[in-house]
Amino acid sequence: MVEKKSTAKIIDEVFYKNIYEKYYDDWIRNFALNLDNIWNGNSVRELIPKQNKTSKLSPAIIIGRGPSIHKYRHLDLLAKSNYEGTIICCDSALIYALKAGITPDKFENFLVITIDTQVHQRNLYNDPIVNKYGKKIKCILSTTVPLSTYEVVNKARMGVYWVHTLFDYDKGKTSFNYIAGVMTRAKNHKKGIPAIQTGGNVGTSAWMVAWAILKCSPLILLGMDMGYPAETTWEEIRLHKESHKIPHGLDQNSDAFKKAYPTVYNPEFDCYCKQDPIFQYYSNAFKEFAPRAPKWVKTINATGGGSIFGKGIRCINFKDFLKNMILEIK
Repeated sequence: MVEKKSTAKIIDEVFYKNIYEKYYDDWIRNFALNLDNIWNGNSVRELIPKQNKTSKLSPAIIIGRGPSIHKYRHLDLLAKSNYEGTIICCDSALIYALKAGITPDKFENFLVITIDTQVHQRNLYNDPIVNKYGKKIKCILSTTVPLSTYEVVNKARMGVYWVHTLFDYDKGKTSFNYIAGVMTRAKNHKKGIPAIQTGGNVGTSAWMVAWAILKCSPLILLGMDMGYPAETTWEEIRLHKESHKIPHGLDQNSDAFKKAYPTVYNPEFDCYCKQDPIFQYYSNAFKEFAPRAPKWVKTINATGGGSIFGKGIRCINFKDFLKNMILEIK
């Protein structure tokens, strides 16, 4: 009798095949090339604020590059607002945010984060506007990013803060995460470099850093759709990214297709979005993490749609958030 696999198990297997197997050797190679810079650099631990019982929580807006960011002109709204909290840009959104007027000159506590290991990540920093503001931006880098990414960030004079990303910690002392942790403690970082769950993507990593490291709350999500707009055709999705491609020959009317590529209804924003297995993995992981965060952590989806909703997540229009937040600040 053939075992019938659950949708969750199928999604996990797709993620493992597309991400873990594809990039594992790169993670090890990149870590080795980064090690000297890690030893002599800053740990993300240095960004942890000193707090006491009277410390007031500060909000953080996390900016991704999902299509909602342009559809609802969220960058323009933020740039013109009186928001006074932290800004955390996913690397792919950095140049767009800076060009929209969201800069460290206006928003003093400004950070960007990269966890991905592809060589092209360096292109997300390779722009004159990044060099213009670089020295005022804190950049959080995974210990497994390509050396070329570190070099372009360093050239822009950003302050670099290293963090470990967890992926094989369930293997104990034989895991790469354990070995890398011991190696980084061998010189200068005696307390070790903090490690975070990533959910497989930079947006979830930024959310994790926002509360676990920076101790911020509420956490407002922009451009973190984790899905495609409902009007996107499957052919457009097929061409979107190599890791997201729909296999040729898969019948779009089959149960297998509908499970792997569902159309999801978001009841909070009364809208639909389409997902592939990778986005399913990302959103499922985030929706598991959110309710497990400490009670003081409040997560707000202000994207206007997407797949992030459920327990531990509040959905609100970004304009309403800005209006209420400004009133609270005043």
